[in-house]
Amino acid sequence: MPEERVASRWSGLPLPIAGAAVAVGLWWGATALFGIRSFFLPSPPDIVASFRAQPQYLLKEGLTTLQETAVGFVIAVAAGLLIAMALTMSRAVERATMPLLVALNSIPKVALAPLLIVWLGYGQTPKIVMIVLIAFFPIVVAAAAGLTSTPADLGELASSLSASWWQAYLKVRLPWALPQVFVGLKLGISLAVIGAVVAEIASPNGGLGAVIVLSGSSLDTPLAFAAIALLAILSIVLFYLVVALERLLLPWARAISA
Repeated sequence: MPEERVASRWSGLPLPIAGAAVAVGLWWGATALFGIRSFFLPSPPDIVASFRAQPQYLLKEGLTTLQETAVGFVIAVAAGLLIAMALTMSRAVERATMPLLVALNSIPKVALAPLLIVWLGYGQTPKIVMIVLIAFFPIVVAAAAGLTSTPADLGELASSLSASWWQAYLKVRLPWALPQVFVGLKLGISLAVIGAVVAEIASPNGGLGAVIVLSGSSLDTPLAFAAIALLAILSIVLFYLVVALERLLLPWARAISA
């Protein structure tokens, strides 16, 4: 059985790899066929050459973006879960707080970026705050939806066993909500990378977002695309790390959904 599970997991790799290869091939062919200059749209070899020319610089800035994303995402997860628990514990708290959260989420975060710099100064703090603001809302919504979707028969079972409110919450409602919580985490980790880039573009003193801004000002389009490619790889890796954590902690969830 374990061998079959490992084989089934790896069997899904050829299709994404083939899709990526086709996309890169079409991109490369279009730049060659139409004679597009690298200033407007660099070809894949131009991007690879740009990365090979400055690998340490790009990897260093990529590590900066990764650190900011990780810190901001952890804070967003903690804040999102605590807020979701508070919302589901009291109907009055949910009615009083949810409109405020929706209003906060509806504010364009790009508009907040200059204000965060004014309030918090230059450095990583405003960037981390931006990541939290962008990433935490889907975590709140997903976790709250999961915590309020416990089947009635499970609640009756907990009551029949004389479980206290906290015991029922921790032993029944929270485990049942975890698959839905991970839906929010997978959305949140992708948004966390976007938040990091938005903050770095607003304050280009470090990170891959700053590389994109600075390379654009110097008309080095291949370098900008190299930074974008690293951001895409970073986002994919972080997303599938969350997926792997979900499969590790919730092996029963897939069996139920299947």
